[in-house]
Amino acid sequence: MSYHIPVLKEKSLEGLNIREDGTYVDVTFGGGGHSRAILERLGEKGSLIAFDQDADAEENGIMDERFRLVRRNFSFLEEELDGRQVQGILADLGVSSHQFDTPERGFSIRSNGPLDMRMDRGKSLSAEEIVNDYDEKELAGVLRTYGELGNARLVAGKIVAARKKGRIRTTGGLVEVIGGFVPSRKRNQFLAQTFQALRIEVNDELGVLKKLLHAAAAVTEQGGRLVVIAYHSLEDRMVKNYIRTGSVEGQEVKDLYGRRIAPFKEVHKGPVVPGEEEIEVNNRARSAKLRIAEKT
Repeated sequence: MSYHIPVLKEKSLEGLNIREDGTYVDVTFGGGGHSRAILERLGEKGSLIAFDQDADAEENGIMDERFRLVRRNFSFLEEELDGRQVQGILADLGVSSHQFDTPERGFSIRSNGPLDMRMDRGKSLSAEEIVNDYDEKELAGVLRTYGELGNARLVAGKIVAARKKGRIRTTGGLVEVIGGFVPSRKRNQFLAQTFQALRIEVNDELGVLKKLLHAAAAVTEQGGRLVVIAYHSLEDRMVKNYIRTGSVEGQEVKDLYGRRIAPFKEVHKGPVVPGEEEIEVNNRARSAKLRIAEKT
């Protein structure tokens, strides 16, 4: 089984507008599909720096003098580049196929495994701690904010009541507790939203995305490109807002003269989405939205 099928690969590469002698960054290396495609378009003087916090990604390392893999979260982008300017940044957000398909990682609702969900297994906070140790109000807040669950307080109450009988340690155990909470036709969506909420909290996904967007403005040279693929509305909204207003919250940032300060401008109006052919080959592409911006 492939580690990860790169989503919207050709559109991403078009968006980067790659120069043969340029320096590019793939902040979500994963299986290396996007990185290999970028290297194919670079000349001898070009270079690619990739980031991935998941130790499993090292197995996909590329033997190429033009390539460097940084085993850190992409929130350290600016620190790792240390003043170096780049011509383009690619981010394929979310969870890789490998992470979803490895039960012991705890990302999937379809297989039983430990309640983990850490992209970097060196971190201490896991989904098990959130499910069992957060109080009811904190847990409801996570489910409402990151899972967009309208019945978050009721779900949190159900979890808190169940854990009094014994610690909930597995994905299957959590599904058993909350799986009957909604009609069967809505079950998979409800469980997916719940798991999404826990995963975002475990990995601080929205916090690190905000850091990435601000860092991208600092390290990308004028005319360089930012290409981001998001898989749920929370991430996509942040990216859209930042490109259009210079703020992830969507509030315009202005200078002393009232002029809007936005480091990037849209190259393609609105998101690029996969076609039916790609979705048929890779169902996980279904929710993908690609946004392309140029540094002003």
